[in-house]
Amino acid sequence: MHYDISKLPEYKKSKNKVYKSNGKLRNSFYEEELLKLQIELVKLQMWINKTKKRMVILFEGIDTAGKGGTIKRILEHLNPRSARAVALPKPSDREKSEWYFQRYAKHLPAGGEIVLFDRSWYNRAGIERVMGFCTHEEYLKFIRQCPRFEEMIVDDGIKFFKYWLQISKEEQKKRLKSRENDPLKKWKLSPIDWESHKKYDEYQKAKGDIFASTSTPYAPWIEVDANDKKRARLNVIRDILSQFEYDGKSEDFFADPNIVKVVTHIE
Repeated sequence: MHYDISKLPEYKKSKNKVYKSNGKLRNSFYEEELLKLQIELVKLQMWINKTKKRMVILFEGIDTAGKGGTIKRILEHLNPRSARAVALPKPSDREKSEWYFQRYAKHLPAGGEIVLFDRSWYNRAGIERVMGFCTHEEYLKFIRQCPRFEEMIVDDGIKFFKYWLQISKEEQKKRLKSRENDPLKKWKLSPIDWESHKKYDEYQKAKGDIFASTSTPYAPWIEVDANDKKRARLNVIRDILSQFEYDGKSEDFFADPNIVKVVTHIE
């Protein structure tokens, strides 16, 4: 479906009220738009709770792509009793002996719940593959099983979304430096982050392989230009809202196609 992007708030107002000199969104515009969208998310959650629908949203992307920040803004005003984030640590010895998807499956939602994965089962095809934390055979098994696992999720009636937040190598370096120098962000910096930066090109190849193998008609990947965190957050929320007709919806939402794109084929 094609939308008139001139109807998006960013395009309705004069550029100097929306964008900074570096092309990124102004805080004043961002905060105003975010609040409007968060009010809609509260309406959506109330509808999901009432109808006992289930929703899973997973976020992937290289370190510093903005996964945690996007999840934080989505959950900020939602009822934590039925909306939660899942960010799993390294698997225990017991979990390593289980079926790979088992530790993730137990976090899937019950009726009326929303679950957001900050990284997911795609660890196997991303960081584990690039950093050599899994064998090639384990990776191949994952690639075979993943589409079937996700098909079962969708077939069982769960609304399922996969967002890949994409940033440039230069933007990643800038964000890593910011974490390194900010005492409030240092906890986010792990020993593996700079090593991941060195392997940026390998991560991009892994992303291409993931898209080629697991972007399916029932569970397509949605790639988000996340070089501007604020713009990415607004458009991810708009895209989520566009998928539902919930009680009290104030308007028809849609994401900027220059920012959010469904991966329909691999060139």
